[in-house]
Amino acid sequence: MTAASPEISVVVVNFNGLQHLNTCLQALLAQDGLSFEVVVVDNASTDGSVEFVRAHYPSVRLVVTEQNLGFAGGNNRGAAGARAPLLAFLNNDTRVEPGWLLALRNGLGWSPNAALVTSRIVYMHDPTVLDSAGDGVTRAGGAFKRGHGAPASHHLRRREVFGACGAAFLIVREVFEEVGGFDEDFFLSHEDVDLSYRVRLRGYRCVYMPEAVVQHVGSASLGRTSDSSVFYGQRNLEWVYLKNTPAVILWLSLPLHAVYLAAAFAYFTWAGRLPAFVAAKWAALRGGRAMWRKRRIVQRTRRATASDIWQMLEPSWLGLKLREKRFELRMARPR
Repeated sequence: MTAASPEISVVVVNFNGLQHLNTCLQALLAQDGLSFEVVVVDNASTDGSVEFVRAHYPSVRLVVTEQNLGFAGGNNRGAAGARAPLLAFLNNDTRVEPGWLLALRNGLGWSPNAALVTSRIVYMHDPTVLDSAGDGVTRAGGAFKRGHGAPASHHLRRREVFGACGAAFLIVREVFEEVGGFDEDFFLSHEDVDLSYRVRLRGYRCVYMPEAVVQHVGSASLGRTSDSSVFYGQRNLEWVYLKNTPAVILWLSLPLHAVYLAAAFAYFTWAGRLPAFVAAKWAALRGGRAMWRKRRIVQRTRRATASDIWQMLEPSWLGLKLREKRFELRMARPR
């Protein structure tokens, strides 16, 4: 596994995920065909995770933080101490299948100017169902998982996609550093969409590699429908939209975005999560000035044209979100 000069550094952020770590690390350390190191960043866990990794996985590099830095901050901390020219990020509630890491690396050679490679992610409790075949962004300013809830036998073709799902992806380290890594103001949720958007704005491509298969529990730290997941998801969605959308697209899409927000308001009212939704939008507004300052930098340094980005954005958003919400409601039922 580990070499003095590894090809890839795999960063795994953990927060009170002791019940997942053995499954995750055992499968990860069994990867072959290339040299890599594993960096576990423990976000101030209190469940014995640190002691477990030290006792059972001494070859893993362990970084222990004094406080919970969130997904974004934890991954940045791991990347800062990594040694390889390629970075892979992997959720702690996953089990990678044989050949996963090699397939991700090979994905960089599939498309010119590729800097991001994303996995085919299936559910651990039912590997016949897709969780994600990469991320997408709609012209209404929302984000979605490609193939979410579809049979795992679908989406078997390599292709360029908008972005990488943060649960399991690879990025060229120089590009990660060029765009500034994960935005730690996001803490968690949509930080992968934000990172992918900034990578695309710089003119790099993202490749979906169906051979890179990962089983995923999903929302292990927060829960799928918790107030926290609603808050961070809905706040950060607005920040992604404000920070990254080129000006001409921003103005063109505002009416669609207003309809999107009205639909979300209706859904979260029905779901009993309206307080979290309203708090999220208020927090997004309060943080808008800081995001606008970041926007100036992002837009000043972009190389992709507004026309390029417009072609990448999904035009039909309502059907996507309805299918997504129906699937998530089914998933939320006790199994």
